[in-house]
Amino acid sequence: MLDIQFIRDNAELVKQNAKNKNQNPAVVDNLLEVDLKRRELIGKVENIRAERNGLNNELKKARTDELINQSKTLKTQLESLEPELRQAEEAFADLMLQVPNVTLPEVPVGKDSTGNVVVREWGKKPTFKFTPLDHVALGTKNGWLDLERGSKVAGFRGYFLQGEAALLQIKLMQYALNKFVAKGYTPLIPPVIDTRQAFINTGHLPWGEKETYKLAEDETDPKNDYFLAGTAEIPLVSYYAGETLREKDLPIKLVGFSPCFRREVGSYGKDTKGIFRVHEFWKIEQVVLCQNDLAESKSWHEKMLGFTEEILQDFGIPYRVLLMCTGDMGEPQAKKYDIEAWMPGRGDYGEVASDSIMTDFQSRRANIKYLASDGTVKYVHMLNNTALASTRTLIALWENFQQKDGSVKLPKCLT
Repeated sequence: MLDIQFIRDNAELVKQNAKNKNQNPAVVDNLLEVDLKRRELIGKVENIRAERNGLNNELKKARTDELINQSKTLKTQLESLEPELRQAEEAFADLMLQVPNVTLPEVPVGKDSTGNVVVREWGKKPTFKFTPLDHVALGTKNGWLDLERGSKVAGFRGYFLQGEAALLQIKLMQYALNKFVAKGYTPLIPPVIDTRQAFINTGHLPWGEKETYKLAEDETDPKNDYFLAGTAEIPLVSYYAGETLREKDLPIKLVGFSPCFRREVGSYGKDTKGIFRVHEFWKIEQVVLCQNDLAESKSWHEKMLGFTEEILQDFGIPYRVLLMCTGDMGEPQAKKYDIEAWMPGRGDYGEVASDSIMTDFQSRRANIKYLASDGTVKYVHMLNNTALASTRTLIALWENFQQKDGSVKLPKCLT
């Protein structure tokens, strides 16, 4: 979330930013109105409490009827104001979660994907002397993909990877993990059944609740709502929740390996064929915690992008990098790149990774701070990027390196 003082001082900027992200700017006005009322109530409550404390000291010396009546009057006033203050605090907290992060100045303003900017392209798109197959045909022909039985078992978007494809997916995950461990990242296999608070910490909630799988109420823990994480970012961001780190320990580099679950609400009729857009897949995710310094965040943003590009270059997969516009990026992001691999079966590029600067938007929600060398306590900056997503990488590999007989010639690093 944003700092409330920043919102007070920059209300028009925050409102325009919300509008640029296709969110309702009125939430900012509502927040400031509630914030003003909340502060007024806090002042009244604190004054009454201070006055009562003074009366209590006097009552210890002499219990007069006048002092007793004054104390009762103050108690009644307090009992009237405290519930009102609690309501104001709850409304304030709820509205704070609805204000999106402010984008950096270099982010292009645009309503949707048409406003994204191509930063660069890499690799040569394959040319075929035969009619190429898409990943569904290749997977079926080679006995790698069974969509029919997948749908029978798991419903719409269900699939089985089998034989060499199952082994290749494991090899892909291991390849990415090894690369990031060599770069100093700490590997984690995180829990993906996570509490509502973990989703709030990343900013997936409140905006993305319709995209998440919510579990039935757990009778053993009725105070918590549980959801299935759509990315390892969710548990990794909360790994240090509520902690104060040390500047000398930053940056902290985490790489998570997990299954991912997404409802894909609203995407029916879009990418429904095959395994491009599915309800569950495996993914390797980068998360970095660094100092509260924008220059350092930007440096890490580029490094994390480069690490993912390195994997695609190792595989020889043609790709492009997009700078995402305001209307095609998430609410928590301050700046975002998408990496899209060339997929001949689509005749187009398809997203395989998203690289984001979150500034201190997530760390304020998760309450992750660090003790700086100058003695001050600051919120860390947080970043995340896909390292490798399983099914879409398989699509790119199969379709780009297919042979005339329907076989696939994998890059040497995967053989």
